Amino acid sequence: MPVRSLGSSVLRWPDREEVDRAVRLWAAQVTARDDRVLRVGYFGSYARGDWGVGSDVDLVVIVAEAAKPLERRALAYDASDLPVPADVFVYTEEEWEAMLVRGGLPRTASREVVWVLER
Repeated sequence: MPVRSLGSSVLRWPDREEVDRAVRLWAAQVTARDDRVLRVGYFGSYARGDWGVGSDVDLVVIVAEAAKPLERRALAYDASDLPVPADVFVYTEEEWEAMLVRGGLPRTASREVVWVLER
């Protein structure tokens, strides 16, 4: 999370490199616990390089299979240790590919995603 610089009222927000390192570590931890994970990436302002104070990181986790409904899957992937707030989106490979055809968020995300882990 942001930190206040000593002797200053200015907040320092984590930069892209710091967030990238943290996401890569998080992805390694996630895959060590869950062998269904095929890919982990991030998209949005940190991927595009236009992040700013208050930006979050948008994470996408592609899994081989999922028993839970889409809206409940992210609960299994705690991202609270990351240096910025995070939104986690969890899709099966088939769901991801189907959404790329239909458009919307996955199509936008696929253009800018930074894959940090692929099995």
